Amino acid sequence: MSEAAKAIVGEWLEQFSLPELVIRDAEHPDISKLTEILAVVGPRRSGKTFFFFQLIRELTEKQGIPRDRILFVDFEDYRMAYLGEDPAGELLSAFEQLTGHGPEYLFLDEVQQLPNWSRVVRTLHNRRAFKILISGSNSELLSREVSTELRGRCLEVAMFPFSFSEFLRFREIEVNPSMIHTSAKGRILGAFEDYLSRGGFPGVAACDSAMERRRVLLGYYQTTYYKDILERYDIRAKETLSSMMRNAVDQAGEMFSISAFTKTLTQRGIECSKRTVANYLTYLEEAFFVILTEKFAYSQRQRTANQVKCYCPSPR
Repeated sequence: MSEAAKAIVGEWLEQFSLPELVIRDAEHPDISKLTEILAVVGPRRSGKTFFFFQLIRELTEKQGIPRDRILFVDFEDYRMAYLGEDPAGELLSAFEQLTGHGPEYLFLDEVQQLPNWSRVVRTLHNRRAFKILISGSNSELLSREVSTELRGRCLEVAMFPFSFSEFLRFREIEVNPSMIHTSAKGRILGAFEDYLSRGGFPGVAACDSAMERRRVLLGYYQTTYYKDILERYDIRAKETLSSMMRNAVDQAGEMFSISAFTKTLTQRGIECSKRTVANYLTYLEEAFFVILTEKFAYSQRQRTANQVKCYCPSPR
């Protein structure tokens, strides 16, 4: 067992302080009764790690679970490079050596950095000794792949940017029904305008200036473009993908027709097929860059033929 494993576990047990949190409203099962693996998925920078901290706080403060029953691991920690061929095994051994017993709850953040992560997680789950929660980067850990890799042993919680109620919590604005009928209503409306302007990404909502917000959002956009889609799916028609992402942002909430969009690109001299556009739309949805809603029809064939509405996960 390496000293690095002891340092990582010891720091979590003795020195790590949970940060101040904006309580998220995402529904989730009772962690203390968890029997399946819980995967937290969602757009980049939407607060998945901080949601882990929220769940840990619920366990320790509301259910009285001591810290030495919980192991939180960030697999992007640089010290992981000093662990051997079985990092998870070393960390569990270090935990047992330092506490005298194994952990009951495993919070595995950025789990895709763990070699053969799905096999490791399945093996740990098979022991029936742990309640296991995982999260990771969209470029390596998409919702569809979590279900495939973990073979039906997994529940998912989708973590999106702040809703308006969560944004009010972030701004420390308390709301109750009677406020709507008082002058305080103006404060709520002002916060709503601010929400529409800033959007719901926690890191963007905390920015002080419009220039800083644009810089951070551009970083999210480019990372999604390059890492989550372009590199992941080995995209050849880069101009088609760029056009679709710009259209999704500029025309958020509007109807989207694959045939009409393909025709528009062809008229602009961008050669592409309807199949390519349909595939890229699926990639955008899998990366949580867009949320698609179908027009209702009893027939699955009719729903597939209809146009869809295309939304972004955040107002900005």
